[in-house]
Amino acid sequence: MKLGVCYYPEHWPESQWPEDAKRMRDMGISVVRIGEFAWSRLEPTRDSFKLDWLQRALDVLHAEGLEVVLGTPTATPPKWLVDEEPSILAIDENGNAKGFGSRRHYCFSSAVYRRECHRIVEKIVKKFGNHPAISTWQTDNEYGCHSTIASYSADALDAFRLWCKARYIRIENLNELWGNVFWSMEYTSFDQIPLPMLSVTELNPAHRLAFWRFSSDQVAAFNRLQVELIRLHSPGRDVMHNYMGNFTEFDHYTTGADLEIAAWDNYPLGFLDRDGINEDHLKKWYRTGHPDSSAFHHDLYRGIGRLWVIEQQPGPVNWAPHNPAPISGMVRLWALEAMAHGAELMSWFRWRQLPKAQEQMHTGLLLPDGTEDQAAEEVRELGTDLQVLASKGISTTDINENSTAQVAIVFDYAGDQMLRIQPQGINYGPLEWVQEVYTAIRRCGVDTDIVSPQATLDGYQLVVLANSIAIEPALQKNLKSFKGQIIIGPRCGSKTDEYSIPMTLPPGLLQDLLPIKVTRVESLPDFVELTTANGYTAVRWREKVSTELVAESSFDDGWGFYYCHGSVHYLNACLDSDSLLHFVEARLKDAEIETIMCSEGLRLRRAGGYVFAFNYGPQTEQLSPDYHYVLGCETLKPADVAVWREG
Repeated sequence: MKLGVCYYPEHWPESQWPEDAKRMRDMGISVVRIGEFAWSRLEPTRDSFKLDWLQRALDVLHAEGLEVVLGTPTATPPKWLVDEEPSILAIDENGNAKGFGSRRHYCFSSAVYRRECHRIVEKIVKKFGNHPAISTWQTDNEYGCHSTIASYSADALDAFRLWCKARYIRIENLNELWGNVFWSMEYTSFDQIPLPMLSVTELNPAHRLAFWRFSSDQVAAFNRLQVELIRLHSPGRDVMHNYMGNFTEFDHYTTGADLEIAAWDNYPLGFLDRDGINEDHLKKWYRTGHPDSSAFHHDLYRGIGRLWVIEQQPGPVNWAPHNPAPISGMVRLWALEAMAHGAELMSWFRWRQLPKAQEQMHTGLLLPDGTEDQAAEEVRELGTDLQVLASKGISTTDINENSTAQVAIVFDYAGDQMLRIQPQGINYGPLEWVQEVYTAIRRCGVDTDIVSPQATLDGYQLVVLANSIAIEPALQKNLKSFKGQIIIGPRCGSKTDEYSIPMTLPPGLLQDLLPIKVTRVESLPDFVELTTANGYTAVRWREKVSTELVAESSFDDGWGFYYCHGSVHYLNACLDSDSLLHFVEARLKDAEIETIMCSEGLRLRRAGGYVFAFNYGPQTEQLSPDYHYVLGCETLKPADVAVWREG
């Protein structure tokens, strides 16, 4: 696994660049990402390109033997461009422009902005496309950050109407599929369709889903424009984009189809504090991150492309509600965990903390004065670890070629969005539910792939559907031919592709797999816990099922709980963590998958013939003294890692 860092030469005196490059190399860093926010320095005014400084920066880094990931600067259109072309700005749901003053202030649907992006990207790629330092290109930066996927601009309206016409062909088809007869919402032409905004009360969910799909497609098209220029003028280089954690506002599979690498930005402490809905989790993991947060995203993005972590948290950040420091050892643990999941690169954000502007409180590997911050020492220690692992033949190539998970979780971005449009319960978090299922599998010591609805399921022993709300034809076909065990979670198959209840009732197309009909659902407040006769506890959501199958258990009011038909298991309720763990453990045994029950803070990962152990917990974990340890030993302290040969 290569080590990298994010660097902004335009932020620092040019005389300092050679020293920075040398210190990076001395620290074990071999990859440097630059350039993704530099438009105003590359083109201070229209057509007055100033590229020489970037040429010199590339030369300095190359002279030190560093590979460069060069980003396109399209996430930050400069002020002169906004003043010339204010129509490029995104418009929010209230009709207000998202103005200049930070970043990501553009509309994906703006033809003017796409033209300007083509112009600046083409200029940069033509100039630097064959520079020997550049191994990889990054398109833009963090698509959708700060809720910037959807725009309600005039350009978006025109493009959305064209998108609807291409999808539905006739306005009568759209009216029928959206159910527009309800509340007299019918249109007589595509030109009448508004954007889903500024309504008196709830908008039509089918309309909102269509706009989400359209907005997602706009991201993919915007990204493809840049990729095509890079392929043309810089052949032979990989292209990546940096996705984010806990972010589902566009379909990453669609955008990722045009890229070799699925990089992502990992801030375990920030994510837990900003996105966590469980206060107990925050208390337990606020200095380590949740034990399954990083791993979940590694597995998710590994299913989209070759896995990189391009931004890794090295210390306190600036943007979360609270910004604690990780305990000593976590920077090293996060990196080794990424490697165990197949990451080819671990790169920290950032090299040196900038004492100015919005992110001045965001730590780096160096303090503003150039002295090393705490994470720098862990990076050095990590370099030693990687040498030890390499001496035993453990590499990311070997891990990726020889690690085979027995379980697959199907992750559906459209399904996630459907559950957000109409959650039918304020405490129902669709992503959190998938992550809870993932945690239960990991607590059993079992490795998991996360795959798209189109992915083949061959080779797995257990497949889990957790947010497959509308069943795609490819998934239906693959499930019918799948020979292993299948878990279907609550709400799966509960909608059609156009967001209506199936006329056959839920779980819709999944009735091909088991003969049940869901006849009633209820969402439950947090203070309600319903216990089954065999001791399972349901929370937040449950379903009443009509079937000739005999329920495995029941609730006190007679509602059945859990239905099994051959190798297909229908879980008709959300479960609390303990119950979900026991349920998943039983299904793993049905699939003849060996389990090793892990404590709340211990996680295992089998990788390339070795086992990695990670201790997120506050207590020392005792492992077997009989293992042949490559790294660490049987006494696993908090934030420590051990690696041993499997078998």
